[in-house]
Amino acid sequence: MSQLDDAVVRYNKLLESGPYRDLAWAEDFHARMEAAKLSSGGRLVCPFLRPNFITRRQYESLVKTGEVLIGAIDRLQQMVLKSPALLACLELLPAEKMLASIDPGYQALEVASRLDTHLLNGSVRMVQYNADSPTGAGYSDALADLFYDAPPVKELRKRYALTRLGGRKHLLQALLKAYKQYGGTKKPNIAIVEFRPAYLAGQSEYELFRDCFREEGYAVEIVSPEQLEYRNGVLRKGSFDIDIAYRRLGVQEFLVRFDLAHPLVQAYRDHAVCVVNSFRSELAHKKAMLGLLTDETVTAKFPAAERKAIRDHVPWTRLVKAGKTTYGSERVDLLEYVVQNRERLTLKPNDDYSDQHAYFGWQMDASAWERAVKLAMRTPYVAQERVEPARSVFPLLSFGHLEFRELQVDVHPHAYLGKVQGCSTWLSDGHSGFSSAAGIVPTFLIDPK
Repeated sequence: MSQLDDAVVRYNKLLESGPYRDLAWAEDFHARMEAAKLSSGGRLVCPFLRPNFITRRQYESLVKTGEVLIGAIDRLQQMVLKSPALLACLELLPAEKMLASIDPGYQALEVASRLDTHLLNGSVRMVQYNADSPTGAGYSDALADLFYDAPPVKELRKRYALTRLGGRKHLLQALLKAYKQYGGTKKPNIAIVEFRPAYLAGQSEYELFRDCFREEGYAVEIVSPEQLEYRNGVLRKGSFDIDIAYRRLGVQEFLVRFDLAHPLVQAYRDHAVCVVNSFRSELAHKKAMLGLLTDETVTAKFPAAERKAIRDHVPWTRLVKAGKTTYGSERVDLLEYVVQNRERLTLKPNDDYSDQHAYFGWQMDASAWERAVKLAMRTPYVAQERVEPARSVFPLLSFGHLEFRELQVDVHPHAYLGKVQGCSTWLSDGHSGFSSAAGIVPTFLIDPK
C-alpha cells in the first residue's frame, strides 16, 4: 500500500472505529464552518470531513507541468492576437474580440489562473484552463486553516507531516506587480468587482480576499458593476477612487448585462484603471484554445519541452465543426470521427458561462449522442478525449450520520503570473448537474515524519 493510500485508510478508520466515532467533533466542525460563513446558497461549501492529500512528488509534478503548459498557452495567445485566422477559431463574440484588442498596460496575459487537472497514478492530465476569473483559492485557504486543527487531522499529524497549500498572499503580490508594470506608482486602492446578489446566504469567497488585503494595509471594497462611475478620468464607487479593479466576473457574464459603454470598459480603454485579469484572458478561457494547443500543425515551432508537455498532459480537443483535422498521425473527418467515437469523447461548451451542458459519450446511446453532436454544430462546443478521473473515498456528515462515498477528485493548481503557488480540490460524483455531495476541500501536502 502506498503512503497516500495508507494515510487515507488510517484517517477513515479513525472516524469508523477510533475515538472520533462520536460525531460531536464533526457537528462542532460544521458549526465552525458556518460561523466563518463558509457557505453559499444556504449550504456549506465543504460537506466533507477529510481534506485531499497529495504527495510531494505529485505536487512537484503539478508545478512543473502546470508552468510549462501555462508558458505554451501564453505563447499561443500571442500568436492568436496577431492572427485573425487563429482568432476566428476561438468563436469569440464581436464584443469579446474588441475587448481582447485593448492592451491592458502590463505584460501578463493572466495574472491569476487555475488549471483543472486529474491526478491519477502519478500522471497529470489538464482538462481545462480557467483563465478568466478563477475561483476556489479563497475558500480553500480558509478551509485549510479549519481542517488543520480538526481533531482527526491533528491525530493524523502525529504520524505524517501535513503542509497547507495556500495562495491568498500570492494573489496580492501578483496584483501589485501587475499594477507596477501598468505604471502605478502609489499605494493602490483595490476594488473587487463581482455581481452581488440581493440576498447572500453565507460569504462571498472574495470577502475573504478583501479581509486578507485589508490586513496587509490596503484600502479594498467589494463593488458591483452597477455601482461603478467613470468621471474626470477616474473610476470610482461613490467617493472610493479605484486604481486596481480585480475582475471577479466573466466576460460573457458581463456582456449579457452591460454593453461596451459601461464605466469599467471606458476606464479600461482609457488606461485609467488596472483591470486584473485583463479582458484578454478570455482568449485562453475558451476551450477552443485547447483545440489549437493540441493541434500540432499550430504548435509545430513551439519549444520541444512545451510540445512534449502538451502531448503528455492535454487531451486531444477540437472545436466541433465540419472539416478535416488531425488525430495523432491520422487525417480524419472531424464530425464523422466524433460521431463514431462517443465512448472516448465528451462534448463541452466553448464557454463555461453559457447555459449549455456537457455531454459524456460513454453515458449515452448512439442516437442521443448524434443529437448532441448536431447541437454542438449550432452552438460553439468542443469535443475532448475522455480522461479517466481519479477517485477516492471521502467521509461526510449526512443527516447526522457518518457516510463514506467514492467521489471524483479534481485537483486545481492555482497560478499567479505563470507560477503555480497553491492548490485546491473539487469533489463531485462525476456527473454534471447539482449534487449534495459536491464541494471544495483543501489540499494538503503529505510527508512521512
